[in-house]
Amino acid sequence: MRPILSLMRWLAVGGVALLAATVVALVWANVAPDAYGSFWHMTIGGYSLMSVVNNGLMTIFFLLIGLEIKRELAVGELSDRRAAALPLAAAIGGMALPALIYLAFTMGTPAANGWGIPMATDVAFALAVLTVLKNRVPQSIWAFLLGVAVIDDIGAIIVIAVAYSSGISWAWLMGAVLALVAMRVLIRVRVPVPMLLPALVLGVVAWACTAAAGVHATIAGVAIGLLMPARPLVRTGHDDDLPSLATRLIHRLEPWSSFLVLPVFALANAGIVLQASVFEVPDATRAAVGVAVALVAGKGIGIPLGAYVALRTGVGRMPDGASWGHVIGVSMLGGIGFTVSLFITDLAFADPSLNNATKMGVLVGSLMAAGLGAFVLTRMRGAPEGAR
Repeated sequence: MRPILSLMRWLAVGGVALLAATVVALVWANVAPDAYGSFWHMTIGGYSLMSVVNNGLMTIFFLLIGLEIKRELAVGELSDRRAAALPLAAAIGGMALPALIYLAFTMGTPAANGWGIPMATDVAFALAVLTVLKNRVPQSIWAFLLGVAVIDDIGAIIVIAVAYSSGISWAWLMGAVLALVAMRVLIRVRVPVPMLLPALVLGVVAWACTAAAGVHATIAGVAIGLLMPARPLVRTGHDDDLPSLATRLIHRLEPWSSFLVLPVFALANAGIVLQASVFEVPDATRAAVGVAVALVAGKGIGIPLGAYVALRTGVGRMPDGASWGHVIGVSMLGGIGFTVSLFITDLAFADPSLNNATKMGVLVGSLMAAGLGAFVLTRMRGAPEGAR
């Protein structure tokens, strides 16, 4: 549990920084909307500052997601098939039901293109809430939530790559694949630290080729993370406990992601102008209500439903020291979809009315999910001794 707990501490503290940046963005956008818009649309080398954040800086965040997925699959909770079955089934329910609920509100309208928005869980915010309630929640539930979030991330990555990429150039995509293969070879031959520069250059090449291929550039960050070894490349009697390259990179990148990348992303994307006029467009209203209901009801019902199926069929097991109340509580917290939901919103909608209204729905839905999850968990008895 030590690597998991260390990661959770960073994510929970980062959730506070993310919340602060979100509040600043909301105040800035509503007090000085013209200044806010002008600042983030200022061009740098032909690209807007918002594009630099969303396509460049966020690659670090997605690299971290790739690293976390690789570590969880190789040596973490998801490496044990039976232990992984419960969060896997829960995550599938927690992705499918929100998408279906959203489509029920928006089918037949341009807003339907945002079906991927309510599928993701913002683990930083969710863990920040759990930190406040830590005496009422066993550690196994923290691991369950992290497992669900990791699988959610895999789902979100697939959705971004397949549904929100267009005009794919296979030649450029092959260039990205070749750069990634070369990077993997360099890592496997255990190049000395000074020689890691070529690997970094290859990563930049893969990122550029991915963008040129028509696939969102941040997917390259995920691919690079998945290529990193999750076990030490050198194992002797003296260095069995040597952290793997993936673990070392997670420890290096997590503070940067938590305290720079995500807060800057929130500053650039959470500046929602709170005005009723956006709901004069029927499609915008459907999108906002649909995403809010999908986050709260879709996650709150879909995650426990998936977990129930896994337990009833015997493929999964209940986390140690946890009850259904704990599962339902953290499932509600899974409806906090903030970061990736906002990210997908920008990919799904170019229409300002749809974009702004949907972001308002994400904000409201995430706040409701956080409040309901915290309420359920506060009704639970303290976590069993030894499970905290």
